[in-house]
Amino acid sequence: QGHGDGAAGHRRTAVDMNRALFPALRRTVNGFPAAYLDAPGGTQLPETVINAMAEAARRGLCNTGGYFPPSAEAEEIVSAARLAAADLLGCTPREVVFGQNMTSLTYAVSRTLSRSWEPGSNIVLSRSDHDGNVTPWIQAAEDRGVQVRWLDIDPRDGCRHDLSRLHQVLDERTRLVAATLASNATGTLTDVKGIVDGAHAAGALTYLDAVHFAPHRLVDVREIGSSFLVCSAYKFFGPHVGLLYGDERILDSHAHFRLRPTPAIGPEAWEPGTQPYAHLAGITAAVDYIASLGAGHSRRARLVDAFGRIGEHEAALASRFLSRLGDADGFRIVGVHGVDGRTPTFALDIKRVSPHAVARKLGDQGIFVWSGHFYAWELVHRLGLDKKGLLRVGAVHYNSEEEVDRFADALVQCLHSG
Repeated sequence: QGHGDGAAGHRRTAVDMNRALFPALRRTVNGFPAAYLDAPGGTQLPETVINAMAEAARRGLCNTGGYFPPSAEAEEIVSAARLAAADLLGCTPREVVFGQNMTSLTYAVSRTLSRSWEPGSNIVLSRSDHDGNVTPWIQAAEDRGVQVRWLDIDPRDGCRHDLSRLHQVLDERTRLVAATLASNATGTLTDVKGIVDGAHAAGALTYLDAVHFAPHRLVDVREIGSSFLVCSAYKFFGPHVGLLYGDERILDSHAHFRLRPTPAIGPEAWEPGTQPYAHLAGITAAVDYIASLGAGHSRRARLVDAFGRIGEHEAALASRFLSRLGDADGFRIVGVHGVDGRTPTFALDIKRVSPHAVARKLGDQGIFVWSGHFYAWELVHRLGLDKKGLLRVGAVHYNSEEEVDRFADALVQCLHSG
């Protein structure tokens, strides 16, 4: 047995062990094993996350600030979740804000930051982003009389941003630049460091969407240097909660929309109302689950190692997809055509057949994929595919090469049968 075969066999064993931790992966549909290739729309939960949330509920959930054990336990849950999120993002717990989801957090930040925008200033948005990182800023700009400028993509270059034009849209009146670390539609990675550096050089704040990036790559907010970064736990094997990183100085100086009894500074100033404590327990468990896939003396070190291993497996999945379907008829891949510069998420422009019809046929065979625009509103319009939409297949580390093969076989059969 060659070295490559041994590595592949070890990887398959690790995948099988991880898959056993996810109860949802044991589901069947019409006698077919379920293949969750819908990860860009949300990931499944490992048993440890489910148990952590259930145990928090079983013990009794009470609000913080009381003089009795369940209240003190709620405070411990919040503190633990903030520390876990900080380890995941590479920041301090004081820079982590929890919210309902990424979109709700973005609305809150957009309304807060835009208070200081003056008519005649401008913001820069990206055409590759989920609409949750676009429309809130457009609406805030309209309310303040601020110009919206666009950082375009190049469809001929894997839908990457055309950073050669960045200097053309930035000037001394630019107040904010919003962009994504990875497209939730095509999987294309963004050179966010170049965007952040250019924006900050112009004196603008930056707001980055890491929702699609977070389950695939290690986030390091210190290295990226962004003013803000947002993600969602349900995309990295946790519950439906949004996480916001904010530079501590900016958070403390912009906490305008808060109730009078809440703290004037710190993350709590950005968290109106009662937090979902059971869900926050799930965040800690989700981060611990990812960390358990790696080795190291600290949770952050284990996360670094875990994402290295995740990246190796996901690269193998992407390679398998491209080898099976790279030259197939009946569709074209929208985005990067290689393994590098992308996540294992693929957008397919289906010819002759509706992508919705294909998704329905695959779903009947237990293969779960998405069809439509995926809220990548600007992207599908830029590509001229807003009327038809795309077929999207996306994997994470609990997916297997066998599932990729099942999808490839079923897709070819669907396209040939019409």
